[in-house]
Amino acid sequence: MEFLSTEFLWALLSIIFIDLVLAGDNAIVIGMAARKLPLEQQKKAVIWGTAGAIGIRLLSTLVVVWLLKIPALMIIGGILLIWIACKLLIEKKEHDLGAPDSLANAVKTIVIADGVMGIDNVIGVAGLAHGNMTLIIIGILITIPIVIWGSTAFIKLIERYPAIVYIGGGILAWTAGGMIAGDVIFEKYFSGVPYIRSIVSFTTLLGVMLISWMHNRKKAIRPA
Repeated sequence: MEFLSTEFLWALLSIIFIDLVLAGDNAIVIGMAARKLPLEQQKKAVIWGTAGAIGIRLLSTLVVVWLLKIPALMIIGGILLIWIACKLLIEKKEHDLGAPDSLANAVKTIVIADGVMGIDNVIGVAGLAHGNMTLIIIGILITIPIVIWGSTAFIKLIERYPAIVYIGGGILAWTAGGMIAGDVIFEKYFSGVPYIRSIVSFTTLLGVMLISWMHNRKKAIRPA
């Protein structure tokens, strides 16, 4: 994947989009963590928390990318991504977080919360990047500040246009299918089959959308 090629730019845009869809609630948690601090300390908490979150997210993503090179772990990563895609389309996430009353505790809370809540983002980014470290670094440097400072507006956009979530879930499902088909275990069996990654990705996409639609429809008609 060459730098600034069409494939590179498409992957970068996908990473930014997925991070915004998956991590919109992170900003709420960060805001809650800093809300009891004086105004001047709130800004410091967000800045230092952002710096720590970028470091943790980058390290964890690089570790996941390295792990995905081990046979069968691409399959496991793909299955996890399918679960994340279904969870995104089915669950309504709610978070309740105590507000620390010191700058150091607020920064620690922000970093830990983003690290724990960002696991789904890490797996999604690792799958989309296909091991391209430049893409991973640029994607993380762009998306975490956007998530922290701008995702409240993005949450409102999602509430107004719910189809955005389905686009995000579709990208994750497509990526999951590609990860599973691309694992070294299947490579020797699928190497001669044309468009196998696209076929598996499309099948995974249809499966995730069908499962999510059936679950949401069942929940909608279930008597209160």
